[in-house]
Parts: sequence; structure tokens; C-alpha cells
Amino acid sequence: MVGIILASHGEFAAGIKQSGQMIFGEQEDVEVVTFMPNEGPDDLHQHLEDAIAKLSDQEQVLFLIDLWSGSPFNQANLILADHEDKWAMVTGLNLPMLIEAYGSRLSMDSAQDIAAHIVEAGRDGVKVKPESLEPQAAEAPAAAAAPAQAAGALPEGTVLGDGKIKIGLARIDSRLLHGQVATAWTKSVQPTRIIVVSDNVAHDNLRKTLITEAAPPGVKANVIPIQKMIDIFKDPRFGTTKALLLFENPEDVVRVVDGGVELPEVNVGSMAHSEGKVMINNVLSVNQEDVDAFKHLESKGVKFNVQKVPTDSKANLDDLLKKSGLKGV
Repeated sequence: MVGIILASHGEFAAGIKQSGQMIFGEQEDVEVVTFMPNEGPDDLHQHLEDAIAKLSDQEQVLFLIDLWSGSPFNQANLILADHEDKWAMVTGLNLPMLIEAYGSRLSMDSAQDIAAHIVEAGRDGVKVKPESLEPQAAEAPAAAAAPAQAAGALPEGTVLGDGKIKIGLARIDSRLLHGQVATAWTKSVQPTRIIVVSDNVAHDNLRKTLITEAAPPGVKANVIPIQKMIDIFKDPRFGTTKALLLFENPEDVVRVVDGGVELPEVNVGSMAHSEGKVMINNVLSVNQEDVDAFKHLESKGVKFNVQKVPTDSKANLDDLLKKSGLKGV
């Protein structure tokens, strides 16, 4: 039997499993993974691995995930990368989809066959009353307009717009592109492009692929090294681009700013805890190198706001850094 992993932010996965049991009865080989506010990506990854280990047979595994590009998606995608010949994942989990998956296991023994089959059930389960509110399918235009030529394909020296890239948001987030960025921040900033700026990630083909796959609909994601970001900032061919920049740490921001990229304000979202770091709130951990980087950026006129999502109130970074007990604060 195909094993099913239900994974979500918070207790949604546990709740929908209970709802599915009320309708379809008790199910074997269905495990729940919940990602809670006080946990990090490593915790979530381990929860997924533990859930897979509980399945009676790991030959065929189907992940049903709440949100494309969220943390459960990203961590499941890392695991799926080693099993793409047999395993599968579907996002946008809803109750019609789950019930169809349960029913499909009675006649299908392939996770990928079930995944392909249940997508339509998930879509069909989304309806509206009164029916007049149902969106009408738009007719395809007779001839689609040719997409704008990519800035990188234009001859050097070409000036688009005012010749200067617009940075809608620069954010430090060790998780990089995940649910909060792909949904809340993207909707708030409305960028035309999400750019992950990191030498480490730019040279890691697997992480690059996972990040570009996690881009929300209608927005392209790129992973570039730090020097490339400095070059792009000075390139007039990117004058019509509005970017959301993501950095893993403040040290990379220092290199970009020292290279000439103008960042008047930087959003500090999440910095994962690791050995030698001090927790200054529930999502931020710093060491002396981080503190020095923040202070260097402040000396360059960069301002900071600490916010997980746009609706949160802004916290003062200096006040938080004082809790670290490190030098320079």
C-alpha cells in the first residue's frame, strides 16, 4: 500500500487526517507531520524522516502538503529529490483530495499514479456559492503577445526604464525562500523577481533547483553569487526589474553593500540557531560575527526592521542585540 505523509504548518495536517477518518474510516500507513512556530527547518526535516520510517513500506510514498513553497514543501522536496523515480508530492491539500487519495490506494499501487489522479479532485473541491461568483474561464487570445526580452539577453549598455533595479525588499532569512516569503512578503512587495544572493547556494545545484521550484506563481526566482548581485545593481538593463532580495546572513549583506549596492533598509526575518550562537528572540540567533556585520551596516546608514511577516509590528534590532551579551552592543 502507498504510504501517505500529511505535512503542514501547525496542526492542520492532524486535523484533516481526523476529518478524513470521519468520512473514510481509519487508515493504515498515514503519518502526520506538523511544523510548529518554535521549530526550525532541521526539526521539520527530522519529523519527515521519522514519519517515513513509521510506514510499513517505504517503496511508495506520497507527500500531501499544505502549501507550495512553504517549509513543509521545501523539506519534503529535499527528501523527494532522492526518490523521484517512485515517490510523489502534491500541494494544496484539502479534504476532497485526501479522500480521493484514500480511495485510490484501493486500486492503485503507485504513488505517482495516485498523485496525478488526485490533483483534479482537489481542484474540483473548490466551489463557490452563489454560482454566479464562479470565475469564468477566460478565452485564449488569438495571438499571445511576445514576452519581453530578458534583460540579460539585451546588448550591454541598453537602458531599460530609468536604468536602475528597484529593490522592494532586502531580507535576511536563513530559510531563504519559504512560505512566509512566497506568500505574505511576495504579496506585500509584489516583485517581478525573487533573487537569492549567496555564494554558498549559488554553487549548490540541489539547493538552487529547490529554490527556483519554490517560486510562487507569476514570479521568477533566481540564485546568484554576491558579485553577480553587485554587477546587476550597476547594469541599466535591469531598470524595469523590481526585486525581492534574500540573504542567508548579515555577512553577505555587508559584502553587497560594500560592493556598491544601495540598501537603505534591511528586513531581518529569521537566523537559525547553531553552536556558538545566542538566541535573542524565538527566531533570531547571533554570534559575534553577526553583531559586527550589523554594526558595520549601521555605520553605512543601513536601517533594520525585525519582522517575520508584513503584518507583525516592527521590533528594534539594537534592543534585541543587547540581549546577546556580545561585544559592540
